[in-house]
Amino acid sequence: MTGFTGYTDTGHACRRRSTRMAVRATALVAAAAIGLSGLAACGSGSSSSGSSSSGSGALTLGGFFPETGSMSFLGPDTVASFKLAVKDINAAGGVLGKDVSTAIADTSDADHADQNTSGVQSLLAKKPGAIIGPTSSSVTKNIYKQASGSKVPVISVGATSPSLSGIDPYFFRTIAPDGVQGAVMSNVIEQDGVQKLAIAVFNDEYGTGLRKVIVNTLANSNVDIVYGKTETFDPTETNFSSLVTTLKAAKPDAILVIAFDQTKSLVKEMISQGIDTNKLYLTDGNTQDYSGDFTAGVLKGDSATIPGAETSDAFQKRVKSIDSSVKNFTYAAETYDATVLAALAAQKGKSTDGETIKNNLPAVSGADGGTKCKSYKECLALLKSGKSIQYQGLTGIGPFNKDHDPSSANIGVYKFDENNKPVFDHSQSGKVS
Repeated sequence: MTGFTGYTDTGHACRRRSTRMAVRATALVAAAAIGLSGLAACGSGSSSSGSSSSGSGALTLGGFFPETGSMSFLGPDTVASFKLAVKDINAAGGVLGKDVSTAIADTSDADHADQNTSGVQSLLAKKPGAIIGPTSSSVTKNIYKQASGSKVPVISVGATSPSLSGIDPYFFRTIAPDGVQGAVMSNVIEQDGVQKLAIAVFNDEYGTGLRKVIVNTLANSNVDIVYGKTETFDPTETNFSSLVTTLKAAKPDAILVIAFDQTKSLVKEMISQGIDTNKLYLTDGNTQDYSGDFTAGVLKGDSATIPGAETSDAFQKRVKSIDSSVKNFTYAAETYDATVLAALAAQKGKSTDGETIKNNLPAVSGADGGTKCKSYKECLALLKSGKSIQYQGLTGIGPFNKDHDPSSANIGVYKFDENNKPVFDHSQSGKVS
């Protein structure tokens, strides 16, 4: 069993929250033991009989990100971060003395399974050593068998479903499993004094998985879930009138929304029916800049969670130097780190084929110990000198565990400002044991 075994609170809010968090720790651990079995975050793709790069040439990395569909708002930052990482790798000397090349394909979302399949097939045709992405648990389930059949590791940057833990030897992820985010979100809700909570969740691997963690974690709390323990809405839904009417009738103190881009239409319907939208909670799938979608103040004060450490201003500027249109950085750090880890694994194994990268990913993440290093350039120098390494990337995750999940991770807690933009408030870190 894996679970949330502890947390620390950092940032400007930690001092005033430390007492409440100490009280909450025992409840979180108990909830984790009950509901986070098989922890690790979103399929019917047929296996391919092809093979990955032979390992004798330059490394090609595939980028598999959502450029269309309900998750398209996550496309710009992941694509730009992928390109930035490759730029840094090549500037440091490349892999095995050769520049890394890239191929990028659109995942779309889980409601476009044909695009999931054709996208990964187009990448596999390029003979990549690894595929970076997807951002969705459901998309991941639709494509991982194809990649595995071609002996190409997939390093997801956003798939958080617990059901993906240890699902395949070729599957890795640089993002915290939902058990950690779910426990932190539950903690935030209870700290805020919510007594009656409604949950609006879409019927998706990510949505129902995260909902399960939160329901289990809050089971022994003072929070009564008045709607949404079992109910879901269709991810393709466009008319939320009936759902919002039901939510309003439940008379909750607050509403947790677990969805992707459907959130925009859902919140607009809430406004139309007079629901207080300053009492919402959002998760990583819908935490984004809404300044262009709602009038000022609609989400002011609402809390949200995103796995991973806060991205620094310096890193954000570097991402925007690749694509100035980037507004959200939800999975930017996870994408950057996944790309660097794949390159380091090829360098350590002295080959660019998928099997070699798969076999060396745990080691370069620090699973076997080694000297800590924070950049590809620094880590490359250590590898060339014959030393073992622990890549300490932007996400702050621990080394890969036996299920190829991060052994520990940070969860950022955000507050929406007057302009409906999420602003980092503090972070909590949890271990997956």
